[in-house]
Amino acid sequence: MKVVILAGGLPSTLMEEDEKIPKPMADIGGRPILWHIMKQYAHYGYKEFVICTGYKGEMIKDYFTNFYIYQSDITVDLQTNHVEIHRKKTEDWNVMVVDTGLHSSVSERILRIKDMLQEETFLVTYGDCVSDINILKMVKQHKNQRRIATFAVAYPTGRNKILPIDEKGEIDIFATLDNGRTPWVNACSMVFEPEIFQYLADANSLMGEKMLRMLSANDEVSAYCHFGFWTPMETVRDKTLLESMWKTGNAPWRIWET
Repeated sequence: MKVVILAGGLPSTLMEEDEKIPKPMADIGGRPILWHIMKQYAHYGYKEFVICTGYKGEMIKDYFTNFYIYQSDITVDLQTNHVEIHRKKTEDWNVMVVDTGLHSSVSERILRIKDMLQEETFLVTYGDCVSDINILKMVKQHKNQRRIATFAVAYPTGRNKILPIDEKGEIDIFATLDNGRTPWVNACSMVFEPEIFQYLADANSLMGEKMLRMLSANDEVSAYCHFGFWTPMETVRDKTLLESMWKTGNAPWRIWET
């Protein structure tokens, strides 16, 4: 099962430098947040990635092209340009980096990689969120419920759109939220069947009202309720907090051992 990572948004506002970078390349503990996300999925055995890029996608291509060298110690003979690798270390991942357009919507990015997904169930995540979601449990629920789409949902961080989740853990876009209902928001992890493409063609947003309304009307969407850690990295404050958690050894999203 392939993991689609949406990494094509606007330049990061997390850096003070004039030269902006793609947000997925923003550094947490010496590694891009993109690497942290991929480590989570790889921990659960999902090691085939399709990264949808846009803004300065060449930086992401360069990172993976030279990934082996970035992970290892090297000696370079500057006269001959000979590179000797020491302490060889890498990941057993298969990574496809695809330019899906500078101004494409989320739905357009996924539509552009349709042929690469080979009519199989696939996972989707955003390139600026980290969590300790149990991906295997989410996929298991998705298969058991036999819906086209499953969205992981979690408690809001304060800047997110609240979703109408009923008592069965299903998204009911037609329901009216009231003060007595627990608020839930999109937690950036999704499972889709190939049939999702017929909905993506008519919607520009994965979690937009139009998309959810179409899926809900056909009883084809459910929610995986996550009660653990998750957060998007949207502000400098978010980045500083994640950096602090990583440096102090208190990073809940680090579920892998090495």
